Amino acid sequence: MGIQENDIGTKNKYRRMDSEVNDYDEDDVLVAVQNKQTQHERSKKTRKYVFACAVFASLNNVLLGYDVGVMSGAIIFIQEDLKITELQEEILIGSLSIISILGSLAGGRVSDAVGRKWSMGLAAIIFQIGAAIMTLAPSFEFLMIGRLLAGVGIGFGVMIAPVYITEISPAVSRGTFTSFPEIFINLGILLGYVSNYAFSGLSSHINWRVMLAVGILPSIFIGFAIFIIPESPRWLVLQNRIDEARVVLMKTNEIESEAEDRLSEILASAESGNKETAVWRELLNPTPVVRRMLVTGVGILCFQQITGIDATVYYSPEILQTAGVQDKSKLLAATVAVGISKTAFIMVAILVIDKVGRKPLLYVSTIGMTVCLFGIAVTLSLFKGGSIGVALVILFVCGNVAFFSVGIGPICVVLTSEIFPLRLRAQGFALGAVGNRVCSGIVAMSFLSVSHAISMAGTFFIFTMVSALSVVFVYKYCPETKGKSLEQIELLFQKEHDWQDHEVELSDTRHLVQNQEKSTFVQ
Repeated sequence: MGIQENDIGTKNKYRRMDSEVNDYDEDDVLVAVQNKQTQHERSKKTRKYVFACAVFASLNNVLLGYDVGVMSGAIIFIQEDLKITELQEEILIGSLSIISILGSLAGGRVSDAVGRKWSMGLAAIIFQIGAAIMTLAPSFEFLMIGRLLAGVGIGFGVMIAPVYITEISPAVSRGTFTSFPEIFINLGILLGYVSNYAFSGLSSHINWRVMLAVGILPSIFIGFAIFIIPESPRWLVLQNRIDEARVVLMKTNEIESEAEDRLSEILASAESGNKETAVWRELLNPTPVVRRMLVTGVGILCFQQITGIDATVYYSPEILQTAGVQDKSKLLAATVAVGISKTAFIMVAILVIDKVGRKPLLYVSTIGMTVCLFGIAVTLSLFKGGSIGVALVILFVCGNVAFFSVGIGPICVVLTSEIFPLRLRAQGFALGAVGNRVCSGIVAMSFLSVSHAISMAGTFFIFTMVSALSVVFVYKYCPETKGKSLEQIELLFQKEHDWQDHEVELSDTRHLVQNQEKSTFVQ
């Protein structure tokens, strides 16, 4: 009996210990589940907040896209109404890109002085004034005045939006959100094409004015947006408003500790930046590190335009006329198909940019564009005038804008806004935007003249060669920035050896850290 009592006592003792352990495990699991649910709710709330900020900040880009799309059709009726020459047509179309340089240059300095979001509001006001003057213009001269003001506003807004979105987005989703401006440019182009088709039935004195007036509407929403979105935390740090920056980072990062880490990185970057020379002096007399950033940022933004995307979009009616389409309504309907292709494929980039990475999409984009541009050149050389030629040109033009949208369109903006350190970001991106607008203006203002001189097919052969060079540029000068913080990317440019080698090292380090975390959790 004694042995049995001891056995029973022993069993009861162990049963109690088991029960205590089980109770402890259940409580621990319950706390973990509750924490996970809380974190999941915070993550959803954060993503929605950053999503809303990115959407509002990107509204200015609708203005650029709408202008590009609507002018391709409106110019047909402007020629009829105001009797402008072909040279005036090229100047009218291309001047917006050139004059937007002033907006981009001023945008960097103004956004550093008054803040990112208020600069976006100022850009919208300037564009509204320009669009109103164009709508009421009685002559080519007044049309140009409005065009120049609209160009300043567009250059101002297009430069600021990617910088702002980059600075508020968490690293894990920064690529997706920074692509939003390109989405809205494409959406604006599509709306411009649809506006052309919708109002083409009005008289030639009225229809182009209505087309241009519709472009004022998006800028009205921007006025409401700036009272909703927060200021950039990095700009707030530069203004020594640390507490306000912390509040914004808490709203835009899913984990509080991550928000504090980002704040520490920003503070360190800002302190180092305060010891440096003036921003423009550093950009114009760069160190080797800054020089590599400038080559990458300015270079990729220039390649975005010199591959001929603006020629394809602005002059798609002329390209289709050369292929054999003559009816105006059919021309404008075909341009809607181009706009749909360009807008639809931007969504592919948005969905995969933070999963696949920047560089693979750049390869797909530049190689695909090269093939399509070559296809347009060959078709216009051998098959123009027939139904097969028309079908092939429409196919290759849609393919070209689709490949543009899936890679170099959105990613060059993402990449350029990521690679510069805090002290140089606004002005560095502005410098890249200047190169982008210069290239866009040169292409837009010379396309018709060059096409007459060497034929439209010859012009697209030139675009093909430039596009092939862009593939080489991506390989040699563009690093992979997926998943890296802005401060880690700055460190990446301090390495002088091959991008691929260093990217592997960063990847290996990340895997080692993850494995160490897993092993610690198991222990």
